[in-house]
Amino acid sequence: MSSEQNPAPDTADAGADVVADGPRPSRLTWAAALAALEGAALVAAGVWVLVLGLTGDPDNRQQAVTGGITLLVLALLPLLAARGLLLRRGWSRGPAVITQIMALPVAYNLLKVDSMAVGAGIALAAVAVASLVLLVNRSTTQALGIKGPGRAE
Repeated sequence: MSSEQNPAPDTADAGADVVADGPRPSRLTWAAALAALEGAALVAAGVWVLVLGLTGDPDNRQQAVTGGITLLVLALLPLLAARGLLLRRGWSRGPAVITQIMALPVAYNLLKVDSMAVGAGIALAAVAVASLVLLVNRSTTQALGIKGPGRAE
C-alpha cells in the first residue's frame, strides 16, 4: 500500500495525554468547575490585596504587594488543573488534588477565627472535600486514562 492511502499519524498529538473515547463524565466537568472557581477566587483575592496594598494605607506596602502577587501566582495551579481536566489530560488530576489538599488547612484556619471568615472557611472546606471526592471517583480516573497500581498495560 502506498503512503497516500495510509497517512502517517499526526506527530503533533503523539505526546498528548488525552483519552477521547466517549463524552466527558459530569463528575469530571464538576471537578474542573470547582478547580476553576478556586482559581478565580485566588485571582480576585490577589487583585484585591494588590490594589489595597498600592492604593490604601497598609502597615507594610511591600508585604501587601508581595502577598497579592503570591496569590495571583498561586491561582495558576487550580486554573491550569481545571483546563487540563476539561481537556481530559491525565496529568491534571495531580495539581487538582494538590490544590484541594492545600485548601483544607486554609479552611481549618478560617474556621478557627471569630469573624466573617468562618463562612469562607465552611465554603472552602466544602469545595475542597467535594472536589477530592470527584477527583478520586472511578469514572473520573477512567476518563483521564489513569490506571491504578499494577494495572499498567
